[in-house]
Amino acid sequence: MDLNKHVIEEFRANNGKVGGMFEGASLILLNTTGARTGRPHTTPTVYLRDGNRYLVFGSNAGGPRHPHWYHNLLANPHLTVELGTEDGAVKPFAARAVPLEGEERDRYWELQCSSDPGFRAYAEQTERTVPVVALHFLDLGANNPERNRMIGRQLVQHHSELRAELRRVRAEIDRVLAGEHPADLPEPEDRPGADLASQLRRHCLTFCYALQTHHTREDGSFTAFEKQFPHLAPAIARLRREHEAVERGLAEFEALVNGDGGELPADPADAEKLRAELDRVVAGLEEHFAYEERHLLPALEAPLR
Repeated sequence: MDLNKHVIEEFRANNGKVGGMFEGASLILLNTTGARTGRPHTTPTVYLRDGNRYLVFGSNAGGPRHPHWYHNLLANPHLTVELGTEDGAVKPFAARAVPLEGEERDRYWELQCSSDPGFRAYAEQTERTVPVVALHFLDLGANNPERNRMIGRQLVQHHSELRAELRRVRAEIDRVLAGEHPADLPEPEDRPGADLASQLRRHCLTFCYALQTHHTREDGSFTAFEKQFPHLAPAIARLRREHEAVERGLAEFEALVNGDGGELPADPADAEKLRAELDRVVAGLEEHFAYEERHLLPALEAPLR
């Protein structure tokens, strides 16, 4: 088991506390979206609390390049973070990342180095300027009804985009079932079906990653919903359970798509199996979207009191 995976599992099992080399450290989990792949990534990192903000530092242990999570946040600043809480369990929180610059960046970097000299040692090992990023948590309690309505519109838009991506995946599989091959992708003589298989994998994984990212972000937003709209707790509990079930199905589907590291088979029999597995994973997804919109949108559209 790699170090990050072990830390993540221990973090979630022990309300944000871990042992070993990170024992006693203030840790946070960053759930970001891959800048190039769109794949969800979870990374543990040290944070510094600054009022309602959480500051994270792209030291990358003194490496010559910025960490992947920093590039991911530059490409998409919306993320979900996980923290230990007073309730005794790790919770997800929706957040927006803002890199600090100039004097503000230097001031907080120096503050972190003063509290943890290891960070100063990291900086001495590299020629780059270590990024400092502020994480601003979503707060639905702010008196900003237009912002809340915008969140509702984004929810509906994301659902529409996921529906469209699912239609594209199904159309691609149906093309294989019909024995068709895209005209703009000539089939190589030495590897029949390789280009089609690659295209099919890309469409399948794009949908998987998009749905995983959507649910991860929603789980973070749900924490703010629970705080601002307590009457929604039963609905949110159901949505979280459905997210967990879909996540398990997506993991199995991704394993099927990737196979054993070779090309995804693209003959009709294999495509039919893929279609059946996809239908199993997304069964009830439309009902899930409708239930979510039916319960959450009225709260977001209502005037704040």
